[in-house]
Amino acid sequence: TQKCSAEERYEVVGSADTVLAVAGEDVILPCSVKPNISVVDMRVEWLRSDLTDTQVHLYDDHEYKNTDQSQSYRGRTKLIHQELQRGDASLSVSDEGRYKCFIQSKSWYDDATVDVRVEAVGRPPVITVDGFDHSGGLHLQCESEGWNPEPDLEWLDSEGVSLSSETTETHRNTDGFSVKHTTTVHHSDKIHCRVKLRHHMREALIISSSNMFSSWKTSVIMISFAVVLSVIAGILIAVFAHKNRGKMLVFLFHIFYVNKAVWR
Repeated sequence: TQKCSAEERYEVVGSADTVLAVAGEDVILPCSVKPNISVVDMRVEWLRSDLTDTQVHLYDDHEYKNTDQSQSYRGRTKLIHQELQRGDASLSVSDEGRYKCFIQSKSWYDDATVDVRVEAVGRPPVITVDGFDHSGGLHLQCESEGWNPEPDLEWLDSEGVSLSSETTETHRNTDGFSVKHTTTVHHSDKIHCRVKLRHHMREALIISSSNMFSSWKTSVIMISFAVVLSVIAGILIAVFAHKNRGKMLVFLFHIFYVNKAVWR
């Protein structure tokens, strides 16, 4: 910082809290000087400190200059010029990152940083039925994609009581975060899958009807009945074969010689 009198000094103030933006929308990055003196005659430069001080916006000599501005920001940033008189050099942007606001007069300069996080609201969750377990519990799977940052997913019954998630998966790609949770229900109810990110929420509903569980019970009974019949049939065949072993051997012997004669 340069040497100057106390009257010429000022402090550049940004935001102590992370600024949240919605994907695809501009957000205002706060930056001002204290005391509130005019910065119209000063140099106001915004940089991306997380990208080796890449230039985002430059106001100097009473005008916007883009000679050294990053190509990706050209035509996408702006200062509110009427606010410069009040010491406000806030910038409108739409990209996530860490920004530095640098303000320089003829005898003094200072800077402040502002962190921006872009929130992306994902797609509505999808619930799928993934069969029954051995006890008749209905397996449900809920999945949602395209969130940023990672959202929270919870299962709720019709009374709003939280249900435990048995397995959870989270993946991140260029489209954002995807989350997948599973749970098991043992009775008919309205089951909600809710995905939340701060004040954003998406929800899906499935009704696990009594018909689902009765169909499972019917299937179990039918399968059990079929198994019992198979066992009984096997026993009867074994008994019959044992009692008629001689006849079976004669029958097989006859078939063998008939086939042999045919092939000759």
